[in-house]
Amino acid sequence: MNENDKIYIAGHTGLVGSAILRRIQSDGYNNIILRTHDELDLERQIEVENFFEKESPDHVFLTAAKVGGIMANNKYPAEFIYKNMIIESNIIHSAYKTGVNRLLFLGSSCIYPKFAPQPMKEEHLLTGQLEPTNEPYAIAKIAGIKLCQAYNRQYGSTFLSVMPTNVYGPEDNYNLEKSHVIPAMIRKFHLAKLAMQDQWDMIKKDEALYGSIPKDVMENLNGLGAAGSTPRAFKLWGTGSPRRELLYVDDLADACVFIMELEESLFNSMLGNDQIPLVNIGCGDDQTIKELAVKVAGVVGYTGEIEWDHERPDGTPRKLLDINRIKDLGWQPKISLEQGIGLAYQNYLAKFRH
Repeated sequence: MNENDKIYIAGHTGLVGSAILRRIQSDGYNNIILRTHDELDLERQIEVENFFEKESPDHVFLTAAKVGGIMANNKYPAEFIYKNMIIESNIIHSAYKTGVNRLLFLGSSCIYPKFAPQPMKEEHLLTGQLEPTNEPYAIAKIAGIKLCQAYNRQYGSTFLSVMPTNVYGPEDNYNLEKSHVIPAMIRKFHLAKLAMQDQWDMIKKDEALYGSIPKDVMENLNGLGAAGSTPRAFKLWGTGSPRRELLYVDDLADACVFIMELEESLFNSMLGNDQIPLVNIGCGDDQTIKELAVKVAGVVGYTGEIEWDHERPDGTPRKLLDINRIKDLGWQPKISLEQGIGLAYQNYLAKFRH
């Protein structure tokens, strides 16, 4: 990418898109194309086609997506498969028609089989059964990868897919029906801390800022805040035994820009017909959900007990990515998990000061 190239970030207000925007702005790129949902509905093919014909971007970061955690995937499977497939289809096809130079499509590590060998390599795609709780979302993301591969093969386009591990950080979604593991833990432990301190006015303010608190969570909070009684432990979903790899979103943005700035021969080497145009992005390390809960509780300042609800689903047992492909190109993450959780919690608290 050159400083004056037209760069379009689809989904620039989201967790990943906003991080990429921060990064390329800090690097001096000055021809960035942005559209909010009100300005451009990515589910409408004619709107997307007209936008690409008018703007003709040189490079595209496709970060726009319908995302959520286990609860949201279970509750809205049709929305997860439909919205993601139509958004990626509209953008990838329009990018081909208008001659976009490079397109980077962001997927998710849930594309890999539930019981894939660990760590998961790019070639493990489509080698086994998916995790049922997020299968519709995973299938939609696999379709996007295959779209990129098909357009590269048939038309000679240069579209690459990157598969990040679990990502967290500024602009995350803290709605407890839709959030992923770290934002959900940050908010739950923050609420639990407030309940133990009987700061119900602050819990109401939190609800106004970040959305309604589910009934089961509120019942748990009421138990924690019961004056004069022995507080119950705060309850989290599952057994706590699955392992998760976590990546701070600014590290992901750094990796995406690193890939887009690769010299032509290196970028094109990842697009051959004999391999899926796919690159994993992660940190190369993981921990159990129980270990993660202890770290998040420590950062937030929750000092009570933690109880695990074994009747709730665990999800995939382990999702550790093999990141040798991108490491061999010269990239590696910079922000530790503890540092990243601290930065995310600071961002969470910042809204209370406005």
